[in-house]
Amino acid sequence: MSESNATPPRPRVSVGEFFRQVRVEANKVVWPTRQETVTTAIFVAILMLILSLFFLGVDSVFGWIVKQLLALAG
Repeated sequence: MSESNATPPRPRVSVGEFFRQVRVEANKVVWPTRQETVTTAIFVAILMLILSLFFLGVDSVFGWIVKQLLALAG
């Protein structure tokens, strides 16, 4: 059984050519500025705090509901 849609194997590149390609691609990377990094970190910290408080509240409500149901059953 052979696959008719199989792509032919690509030729191997030398180690030197591979690292040259890596260097070319790495030069295309756009790194964020210090200000962008600080702003993003602060935004993530604030959202983490808000979501942790939200899930604490949801967990507390569900915990209370379960306690009430167990008290009814027992």
